Amino acid sequence: MTPWLRRTSPRVPAPTLPARDTSTAATRVDLHELTPETDVFLGHCAALHLTFFEQLSHAVANAPRVAEKDLLAAAAATVLSRYRGLIAEMERMKLDPAGIMEPHLAGVQEFERRTMGADWHEQVASAHVAIGFLTDFWIRLGAGLPRDSRERVEAVLGDGDIERPLHAIVERAIAANPRLSSRLALWCRRLVGDTMLQARSALVLHADRTRDEAQIEPVFTELIAEHTRRLDRLGLTA
Repeated sequence: MTPWLRRTSPRVPAPTLPARDTSTAATRVDLHELTPETDVFLGHCAALHLTFFEQLSHAVANAPRVAEKDLLAAAAATVLSRYRGLIAEMERMKLDPAGIMEPHLAGVQEFERRTMGADWHEQVASAHVAIGFLTDFWIRLGAGLPRDSRERVEAVLGDGDIERPLHAIVERAIAANPRLSSRLALWCRRLVGDTMLQARSALVLHADRTRDEAQIEPVFTELIAEHTRRLDRLGLTA
């Protein structure tokens, strides 16, 4: 498994979230024009899930009590199930999973290094933020896949519940030590910049960057809004 090291690089500040138009909140926007080819999509997404599983497994090993180990194990099992679902889609397409994941490993491992956290609490908060944000992102990015692959990928990424166990761990930690609240709120704000960069690295950009950004901006506005709601549910200020 990839070891989690202490962070040493500066963080990208979280962007400011513009006012949300609740009249259109039910209309989800996607990134279908910027979706990579199916094999590239699957390789990158699977590489991320493999890294998420490594991170959660490491957090299980360092959890202070059995209750936290159990919740983290449940989250890790869901991530592993999604990873296997992505591998199954590659195999259905007669692709070599290792071969199409390999080009993405360096990038996702660098992302892991930059967002690993200084201690166990920050590690769990990192998983909560990054997995939630990037799952939302990859579901939207999957809109540009061929219909049959898109439907299977959406089912895979929507399988199980990762947010609930991670939320419960962070919520309990804050209840036991309220001083954690301000530190974790700051850490979660710092995570957004790196997480957005990881998401953008999956996009296929075109010569017309103005057109690309016009499609990217509303999607990332929605993703940041959901990130804000995720932290609000923990009583943390995004």
